Amino acid sequence: MALQSKRRRTSHILNNSQISNSQSSLSCYSENGLLAHEDERRGRFVEGSILRITMKNFLTYDHSEVFPGPTLNMIVGANGTGKSSIVCAICLGLAGKTALLGRGDKVSLYVKRGCNKGSVEIELYRARGNLVINREILVESNTSVWMMNGKHSSQKAVEEAVRELEIQVGNLCQFLPQEKVGEFAKMSKIELLEATEKSVGPPEMYNFHCELKTFRTKERELENLCKEKANFLEKAKQRNERNKVDVERYHMKRRHLDMIQMLEKKKPWMEYETARKELEEVKKQREEMKKTAKSLKEAQNPLLRKIQAIEEKLQPIEDQMKEKKVKIREASQKCKQKQDQLDRKYKEIDDIKQALSLKQTEEVDRQKRIGNTKRMIQDLQKELDNMGSQDDVTPKIEVVIAELKKIQEDKARLDGERQDLRRDKVEATGELNLVQNRLKNLEDMMNRKEEMLHRRFRDTHTALQWLRRHKNLFEGKVYEPMMLVINVRDPKHAKYIESHVPVNDLRAFVFEKQQDMEKFMSEVRDSQKLRVNSVIAPAESCAHRPPLRPIDSLRRFGFFSYLRELFDAPEEVMSYLCHQYKVNDVPVGTEKTKNMIETVIRESQLRMIYTAEEKYTVKKSAYSNKTISSNSALRPSQFLTMVIDPEERQQLEEQLSAAQQRVHNVNVRMKAIEEQLAKLDRRDNELRAEKKHLSELKGKKRQLEQKISTKQDSLRQMQQSGINLQEAEEEAKAKISHVNDQKVAIVADILNAMKSRARLSMENVSLALESAGLTAEKTKLESDRRDGSTELRRAEQAFTELDHRKTSLLQTCKNLMRRASEICNMNQGETVVPEILRTVRNTHAAAQSYLLIHRHIYVVIHTDCLLHFLLQAFSELPDTLEEIEAMLNEERARAECFTGLSEAVVEEYNKREKEIKNMEKELEDKTNTLNKYRQNISEAKVRWLDPLKSLVKQINEKFSDFFRSMHCAGEVDLYSENEEEYDKYGIRIQVKFRSSTQLHELTPHHQSGGERSVSTMLYLMALQELNRCPFRVVDEINQGMDPVNERRVFDIVVKTACNGSTSQYFFITPKLLQNLTYADEMTVLCVHNGPYMLPPNKWNDKAFIRRVRRRTNH
Repeated sequence: MALQSKRRRTSHILNNSQISNSQSSLSCYSENGLLAHEDERRGRFVEGSILRITMKNFLTYDHSEVFPGPTLNMIVGANGTGKSSIVCAICLGLAGKTALLGRGDKVSLYVKRGCNKGSVEIELYRARGNLVINREILVESNTSVWMMNGKHSSQKAVEEAVRELEIQVGNLCQFLPQEKVGEFAKMSKIELLEATEKSVGPPEMYNFHCELKTFRTKERELENLCKEKANFLEKAKQRNERNKVDVERYHMKRRHLDMIQMLEKKKPWMEYETARKELEEVKKQREEMKKTAKSLKEAQNPLLRKIQAIEEKLQPIEDQMKEKKVKIREASQKCKQKQDQLDRKYKEIDDIKQALSLKQTEEVDRQKRIGNTKRMIQDLQKELDNMGSQDDVTPKIEVVIAELKKIQEDKARLDGERQDLRRDKVEATGELNLVQNRLKNLEDMMNRKEEMLHRRFRDTHTALQWLRRHKNLFEGKVYEPMMLVINVRDPKHAKYIESHVPVNDLRAFVFEKQQDMEKFMSEVRDSQKLRVNSVIAPAESCAHRPPLRPIDSLRRFGFFSYLRELFDAPEEVMSYLCHQYKVNDVPVGTEKTKNMIETVIRESQLRMIYTAEEKYTVKKSAYSNKTISSNSALRPSQFLTMVIDPEERQQLEEQLSAAQQRVHNVNVRMKAIEEQLAKLDRRDNELRAEKKHLSELKGKKRQLEQKISTKQDSLRQMQQSGINLQEAEEEAKAKISHVNDQKVAIVADILNAMKSRARLSMENVSLALESAGLTAEKTKLESDRRDGSTELRRAEQAFTELDHRKTSLLQTCKNLMRRASEICNMNQGETVVPEILRTVRNTHAAAQSYLLIHRHIYVVIHTDCLLHFLLQAFSELPDTLEEIEAMLNEERARAECFTGLSEAVVEEYNKREKEIKNMEKELEDKTNTLNKYRQNISEAKVRWLDPLKSLVKQINEKFSDFFRSMHCAGEVDLYSENEEEYDKYGIRIQVKFRSSTQLHELTPHHQSGGERSVSTMLYLMALQELNRCPFRVVDEINQGMDPVNERRVFDIVVKTACNGSTSQYFFITPKLLQNLTYADEMTVLCVHNGPYMLPPNKWNDKAFIRRVRRRTNH
């Protein structure tokens, strides 16, 4: 390396023990020679290259200035000296986000500890004048103050100025910090294409791509819109075609309704004319009836005088007749009383005869009962004699009763046991349900954790479902993603586990055997194209590896536990976490730990520490032995907050098994008791049946003896209760003779009373005949008078009815005239013919009625002319009410045939016709717009795709050459599943590091870390000669490479980055292999920063160069 060609650099790299204003210079040349060489080298910088980086109180630096070269800048230094701090300064100084660095999320965390503020100043080359950007970071408010070229500015203005120089610190193809090296391989093909377009493509290429995606999106929207509108238009046409018949039927119905309207307009005129004629007739009848009533009233007076004379003669006769009727009624009453006495005597004789007959019948029945009772006694005695030879059954009955008593005792005992078992079953069932509910709650928590996995990592969830269905394919143990099997004992500690274990491992599957993992990844990643992670558990378990020191020795610092004790996991998973992330040796502290953090770091010698809300990482420099720490805030837990206690779950499962067994045992015992009870019930029934049979045998003989005794007593009573019929007949004859003597006396009294009543009746008849003659005469006169009065009343009533009818008809005529006028739209006082009579035809009678109604209005119109006009109206309509009514009914019937129709159908039909025309026009416009978009897409595709293919081809050539130089193979191609889906285009990188394998796509899982680093570096170098960005930064990408690949990659980097046509390149590394090939164009920046480094004022660059040359010569 030609160190003499390097320009002067001033570097203020101070350690923590140095003061901030210390400065020293490295001088190799005279001032005049320096300026001349400076101008020569400045011409090699491209627009936007970094000329100077100044850092004050920034991370590890108090004050430092860095002057990079125009091509390759190799930044070398021990770990912890501040190499990555320069990368952070470039990012933050050019308005980059803290998230791009993967360190602290607050910008104030980048200020050196103990300082209130820090600053970064970057000078960028620009042909029209360099751009100097200064960012001052304030710790207290976590804000920044921006300046450009010495003037205050805003972050937005700085971002715009940086964008104009085509600097993209957010593009991994241009700016790849240490913490983001692994992210490059995780970029999707689509993301890689966009980053490449922004990085090396022409400025308009990415814009064309975005424009194409926008056009394609709008094209899809227009296609869907046109398709929807075409479908809707077709459906609307079909719907209107179906409604067309309904519209025609509606018009037919409308014609019938119009005819009904005309008939209804003519009908009131005919009704009015009929009512008017009837009114005239009623008036005539009323006058005639009035005259008739008057003459009838005058003829009533003579008849009244004759009736009064007859009434005066009738009064005395009627008084005498009343006296005779009273005496006749008394004689009749006496006859009736004697007749009643005679009837009672007849009844008394009948009662005597009936009592005698009853005694005779009773005696016959008694004799029959006596005979029947004797026969029954004989039969019972015979049956009793037959039973005398049978044995006594009493001992047998006593044996059966004793056995029945024992069975009852056994049943009572078994029933008590059954009740106890039922209570035990209820208790056991309740306990079983309680345990099942608690287990269900635990299962619900597992389901919620799985649902979260499904929402956040769909590919992992899909792979999980496949694994559960195919677990039989694997030989060793396979564990589901760690976030499902890890169970944090206290939810508030979940944030420590999630901060310590990366998300990629939390969603990783854990395998016991390598071949199982390869089989799994081949299926889910290669065949199903799922993005999943998997890890191998260590062959030797580390799950129980003890920590380096007991936790008790750290309690004085506020530590209360190691990470391993905060959660539970299967042994293989715990073994992996202990081996990979040392969870058995990372302590967790409290606020006390944070308050004394400097003491903890100094005395505990721990490499990683957790406090209540922060994570501290401690490193020790291999060169200076200085301790360097960084901290970051803990983020809230997302995946492990749902806690499931495995011991509780195991206890619940054991309790569930015990409860189920208890319920089973109770059921078995209850079944046995039920069988014993059923057996005892059957025996009980048999014994009861036997007891009943024996009891019947024992009681039957006693019953027969009792029956015989009872029958004999009954027979004696019947024999003693006999009746003497002869005495009874003689007694009855004597009673009848006595009653007959009384009947003779009563009959004589009746005859005397009848004679007196006959005499009085004859006298009354004579008076009645005289009264009848007078009454007949009076009746005839009253009849004549009534006839005259009735006729008079009828005449008066008829007159009243006719008068009321006249009034009613007059009002009816007025109402009908008003109704007809309203129907025909004729207003009172109008002097012109109504419009209705101009459009409809009337009959002669209707015209005359119209003239009669409006004769006070149309007197100014010539009668003959008006009559001629009216005769033209309604000529096609019937002339009578009956015919009009019949025609109305017919038209209504026809109109009612058109059911389900309304004016809305026609309105909807017409409205849809207009909509169809509008939609056809709109569809035509949208189709034209779609064709225009397709034309634009076709043109934009040519502008974008051809240059892109050419660019990818160039990248592929460089990339393939680089791999061939390493005796490997690599390809870069433009990938697309569908040429028309421009948002699915991507760049696919395929690599092969061994001759025995095929090309495989670069993924985060298939290749090793070193292979991914080599592929990433070579892809970036393939972009180097094509790059339109002013500089590129790659931080410690060579850490995972083996020495052979590292040497090859270094040679490629030097050869490519030192080419005169490339832009500025920053390569950061903590180490370099020996005997590497360097170029004169490259710049090596050695970072000296730490307590054991020489201060700048004691550094002698000339002596250093002499020593290097001397060692080289030897």
